[in-house]
Amino acid sequence: MNATEDLNWLDSPEVLDASVQRLKAVKNLGLDVGLDFHGRLHKPMAKQLAKLLEPHRPLFIEEPLLVEHPEALKQLSDQTSIPIALGERLYTRWEVKRFLEDASVDILQPDISHAGGISEVKKIANLAEAYDVSIAPHCPLGPVALAASIQVALSIPNFVIQEMSLGMHYNVEAGEEDLNTYLIDQTVFDIEEGYVKAPTGPGLGIEINEEVVRRISKDTQPWLPKEFYGPDGAIREW
Repeated sequence: MNATEDLNWLDSPEVLDASVQRLKAVKNLGLDVGLDFHGRLHKPMAKQLAKLLEPHRPLFIEEPLLVEHPEALKQLSDQTSIPIALGERLYTRWEVKRFLEDASVDILQPDISHAGGISEVKKIANLAEAYDVSIAPHCPLGPVALAASIQVALSIPNFVIQEMSLGMHYNVEAGEEDLNTYLIDQTVFDIEEGYVKAPTGPGLGIEINEEVVRRISKDTQPWLPKEFYGPDGAIREW
C-alpha cells in the first residue's frame, strides 16, 4: 500500500503517524504488507518513517528514496532492518549493479516493459542471485506485461512475489477497463490461495482480444504521471 501522501522536504513528524496506524491495522488482520514510499519522501522524512515502521515489521519498504540518490539509499539501508525494494526506475543490469554492490537493496523490482524485455530481466535476476537479492517483478500494466513477468518468475530461483494490477485504483480511475478486459480467456490470472497458476497456453500463455483493443484505443487519451505540489507551489515529487 502507499506509505504516505506527498510531503515537504522537511515536514511535521506528526504527518507520519497515519502510516504507522494503517500498517498496524493491516497487521491486525493477520496480513503482511509492503509500504511503497514511491520516492515521494526526501531523506529527512524517509529515515524517520522507516524507524517508526520498523517495530511493526512490514514485509518491505519500496523506493524509500529515489534511485538518483544511491548514497542516501545506502545510508538508509544501513540504518534499518526492514528489507528495501526498488528497481522499477532502473533499466539495465548495469544500472542495477551499483545497488547490488553496495548492498542497499534486498528485493529488486525490474519492469519487463521498459527494462529490455524478458532477456534483460532474466540477466538482472541472475546478477541479483549472485548477491543474494530476490526478484519481485514490477508490473502495474496490462496482461501482456504481466504474462511476460510470470514467465520470468517461473524460470528464476530468486523470485519472491509478483505485482499485478487486478482491481487497482488506477484502472478504476481510467474507466471500466481492467487487467482482464483485453483477454479472451479471462480466467488466466485467477487468484487461488494467493497464487496464480502457471499459464499453459502457447507463447506467453494468453490470447489478446484485438477487437477490444482497437475499440478502446480510439478514445484513449495519453496517460501523464501525476504531479505533486505543496500549497506554496513547490514541487513535492520528482
